Amino acid sequence: TYSDCSCPSFLPLQENPFRNRIVEVFSEDGQGNLSFNDFVDMFSALCETAPRELKTIYAFKIYDFNADNFLCKEDLEKTLNRLTKGELTPEEVILVCSKAMEEADLDGDSKLSFSDFENMISKAPDFLR
Repeated sequence: TYSDCSCPSFLPLQENPFRNRIVEVFSEDGQGNLSFNDFVDMFSALCETAPRELKTIYAFKIYDFNADNFLCKEDLEKTLNRLTKGELTPEEVILVCSKAMEEADLDGDSKLSFSDFENMISKAPDFLR
């Protein structure tokens, strides 16, 4: 089941700090109103046996809070704050996000494209397991 997935975005929904964002991303209306087909799509993508490529696509969409098809500094900060449950200081969040951006932003445009994101997580084999 999808509850066996180790990526923070793919934890069981009731425990997941991204639960509202996940439901928004999978809902056709973008507001979190899931149809049965939306639910099936969500379950299929979150399933342990889903292809890594599909999980990568949806992880990117979940982390792209402003839905501009890039992960900007603000998207990374929101993601990190959710992952750490707000336990880092604002300065620590900025530092971690700056380092992540520095390492993952291949074209130097201060935002992560899907390609940048894909490259970054390819270096972390357990990320979408």
